[in-house]
Amino acid sequence: MIKKPVIRLGLTGSIGMGKSTVAKMFADLGVPVWDADEVVHRLYATSQPLKDKLCAAFGVILKDNSIDRARLSEILKADPSKFAVLDAIVHPLVREDRADFMESHLETLLVLADIPLLYETGSEKNLDYVVVVSAPAEVQKARVMARPGMTETKFNDILSRQISDAEKRRRADFLILTDQPLEATRAEVAALYTKLISGNLDKPLRSNP
Repeated sequence: MIKKPVIRLGLTGSIGMGKSTVAKMFADLGVPVWDADEVVHRLYATSQPLKDKLCAAFGVILKDNSIDRARLSEILKADPSKFAVLDAIVHPLVREDRADFMESHLETLLVLADIPLLYETGSEKNLDYVVVVSAPAEVQKARVMARPGMTETKFNDILSRQISDAEKRRRADFLILTDQPLEATRAEVAALYTKLISGNLDKPLRSNP
């Protein structure tokens, strides 16, 4: 039997829901956190095979020998069908990095995988549980629209590529709410952490590889 961490917990949530904040709370409890966004940034800067494939698919999109994310975004905005091309190139490398991370924490009670597009990419199949971070739509929008350079059109474009918050809530094993004082959310995270590592759960582990 292949060894794995006792519990592989996925973390996801739509843009502006507070997912990064919750991931940091788990990290503060000593949980190793694998961050899909951080991995993509790193691969764009360091993986020559990936840079070669992306330049072959999208043209020369390098800036300071790293993938120019702004230029890539312009190309995708002009032709959204190219998202499928991007995903086919990038996602296998990201999955490989996640597997390596899990392999390096085989004796860890709990490992967290922070994946913005978790359900969209089918990543839940390789995890034991999924926690969804959520807040009311008006709170989400206010947070996102306060970001530099954000527009209503850009916000709606991002939402159109994500599974709805309602569907994520429906599919979640656990839910963390962020439309409350920060310490209340931190207490929810701590309570879930304690429940997970104690094994005092009413949800069975998935039969995952």
